[in-house]
Amino acid sequence: MSRKEKVTKVIDGDTFRTASRKGSVRLANVDAPEKGRPGSAKATEALRRMIEGKEVRIDTVSRDKYRRAVAKVYDGRKSVNKAMMKKLKN
Repeated sequence: MSRKEKVTKVIDGDTFRTASRKGSVRLANVDAPEKGRPGSAKATEALRRMIEGKEVRIDTVSRDKYRRAVAKVYDGRKSVNKAMMKKLKN
């Protein structure tokens, strides 16, 4: 299911909240460092610059063990997932 939603808060480098969901959304196939780990702040800031405050398209593909939506996320035609994977490699 695909929906456009406004990102209200980036939690970390692969998870964020939107205005219209109770739970958070996790980027599919992206494994950013957890809070407190090396690279965590950089990954969080990268995702924040990319999507915070923007309306993005969210294509939910599954739910994780914490019941978060796991999704492919797009800013216009740009894949946020692919952009974050690229940033995490650098």
